[in-house]
Amino acid sequence: MFYYFLAVSFILGAIIGSFINCFVWRLHENETLWDRSYCPKCRKRIEWYDNIPVLSFLLLGGHCRKCGKNISLQYPVVELAAAFLFALAFYFASRQFAPDGLMADNFYLLAGNNFIFSLVKDYLIIFVALVIFIYDLRWYLIPDSVVLPASLIVFLINLFLGFSWSTMLLCALAGGGFFLVQFLVSRGRWVGGGDIRLGIFLGMALGQFDLLILSILLTYFSGSAIGIFLILIGKKQWGSKVPLGVFLTPALLASLFWGKVIINWYLGTF
Repeated sequence: MFYYFLAVSFILGAIIGSFINCFVWRLHENETLWDRSYCPKCRKRIEWYDNIPVLSFLLLGGHCRKCGKNISLQYPVVELAAAFLFALAFYFASRQFAPDGLMADNFYLLAGNNFIFSLVKDYLIIFVALVIFIYDLRWYLIPDSVVLPASLIVFLINLFLGFSWSTMLLCALAGGGFFLVQFLVSRGRWVGGGDIRLGIFLGMALGQFDLLILSILLTYFSGSAIGIFLILIGKKQWGSKVPLGVFLTPALLASLFWGKVIINWYLGTF
């Protein structure tokens, strides 16, 4: 039964990943989400059988059936990423709420309501992280229409799960304030206003100071390492603009799933 629900989580993630691709494009183009999917190159409607996550891309050979032009690799990559992350979220939620019942047929009943709410929260964080990653990578922007409502929803779910509201607010202030100081000092050259709101979301989502600090450290460590690498191979120059959300969102997910393990390893090592 556990593996059945793990597979369902994987499939659900792939479906949500397909929606994320559509959502990001239509958000940028300021289009409604209610219309049928279409090819962004020929603008012709995509039939349902050509819109199956990952599978349709493979069957079509990575080309649009109508115009024959290439389909961006972003589509299957995001679908697979969401699928694996959703399955990962289910695995960790299961370990947290039913550590002795993972293999039992009734483990999901032992988990109770908190299991469902915790899983929904993790799914939401994954959704937002992927949206921000793609949007910031492509257009160097972080949409407030995604980050701000998600911050409120995550805050409410964490309250239900027993998180301290005062600690969450302080974490949100610390996360947003950290980037606000950089924004003011650099007059907007180092970070943008969207990064400040993303810092607020980071604090709300993690809800703990140690995880917040870890996520920021991972962000700048990975950003610096990749930035230096890009400079060495000639893809970037010193002072080039770098989308912070591209590094902040993976750091958020790493802190969400492995934060305590990383912190305990660090403390035990040093």
